[in-house]
Amino acid sequence: MRILLQRVSEASVTIEGTVKGSIGRGLLVLLGIASEDTQEDIDWLCGKLTRLRVFADQAGKMNLSIRDVGGEALVISQFTLHASTRKGNRPSYIQAAPPEKAIPLYEAFLQTLAGCLDQPVACGSFGADMQVALVNDGPVTLWIDSRERR
Repeated sequence: MRILLQRVSEASVTIEGTVKGSIGRGLLVLLGIASEDTQEDIDWLCGKLTRLRVFADQAGKMNLSIRDVGGEALVISQFTLHASTRKGNRPSYIQAAPPEKAIPLYEAFLQTLAGCLDQPVACGSFGADMQVALVNDGPVTLWIDSRERR
């Protein structure tokens, strides 16, 4: 399971002209689910991203977590995070989980993250054509892969 995490001052997702989810200060989480992913990956990633100290303290140092600042989260499913570009010019998505596996894991990720944050999580719609708008704060962008726990 992979996430591309962006600290934002605001973010939203629009589907067919309607805003499906929006947040103020917090984290935009682009979520890629692979075929071998399990609830263990979800638990580890949700714990990691809620404890990451990526928000500035009073001294201006990144020393506070999303929980510390009362931030919000917006989660967008994005199978392209598992793209392979090794061969040719057309990315291969063979490592991305098929919908029948990915949808339950996506929904479990949303529930687990909401529990870790003690608040609802904004989200897009799995498999939809979405327009994501954000103001990247910093910018701060992090790549985290549950298979590379460092």
